[in-house]
Amino acid sequence: MKSAVITGATGAIGTALINNFISKEIRVLVLTREDSTRNSRIPKSPFVEVMYCSLADLHNFKTDGEYDVFYHLAWGGTFGSARNDMYLQNKNVEYALDAVSAAKRLGCKVFIGAGSQAEYGRVEGILKPDTPAFPENGYGYAKLCAGQMTRDLAHQLGLRHIWVRILSVYGPNDGDDTMVMSAVKKLKNGEIPQFTKGEQNWDYLYSGDAAEAFALLGEKGKDGMVYVLGSGKARPLSEYIEDIRSVAAPEGRVGLGAIPYGEKQVMFLCADISALRNDTGWEPLMEFKDGIENIINSFSTQMR
Repeated sequence: MKSAVITGATGAIGTALINNFISKEIRVLVLTREDSTRNSRIPKSPFVEVMYCSLADLHNFKTDGEYDVFYHLAWGGTFGSARNDMYLQNKNVEYALDAVSAAKRLGCKVFIGAGSQAEYGRVEGILKPDTPAFPENGYGYAKLCAGQMTRDLAHQLGLRHIWVRILSVYGPNDGDDTMVMSAVKKLKNGEIPQFTKGEQNWDYLYSGDAAEAFALLGEKGKDGMVYVLGSGKARPLSEYIEDIRSVAAPEGRVGLGAIPYGEKQVMFLCADISALRNDTGWEPLMEFKDGIENIINSFSTQMR
């Protein structure tokens, strides 16, 4: 792979993926909304070109350059009540199909889409590529539909298709409303973040490791595959929270048990990464506490 296109490039995975490509001298075209307040996060490099294109404009986007792999990470309505905004989530499916067509126009040979653990619904066992999917909200329905429809369209257009169901990724430039980022910021501000009892067993993966997985899939991923992306290890959420506290504010306090579980609380999340490992040789490397340190260090960098 010598070049790539990325949508959704301003989040934790997107910025990490751009940095990954810069380190490998891979040319990157970033497609982003002109009015995005997060465009300043996009890494600067001679290998990075930024062009303004919203999801609604993907259907007619074109440029003179040609690229190898198209990474579609962008998605609207990922938090709160927007996850059950059925009209918004349905538009996301349309935009994902527009991304496949744009990939074809840009000369790409591979389309890689970002799925979600929400496609599975609530599962007690380890999540595998072939684990039956029974989503329980609009976000999950739409991600599942987008994965299947983009695969068929990609094959109609002669593109290889790879779908990556992401579990819980954390790292610099993550959203302010995520558990990790909100906890870090509140603890650094001297606040007491509020949580459930933290009995959930979850699988967290650092964004840099996730980016390396996406990069390797662009080179070695198998056509038509669904890959589950996580660390492959699950721990009680309370242990992650304690790790965050110990790094961000050793003298701070956290409010475990202060809020109730949600109506459809997912209590177990763990990825089977054997297919990803076997096909690409990928392994997660970052320890959770070290990743939290990197997040805190990124705050200082952004304030310079």
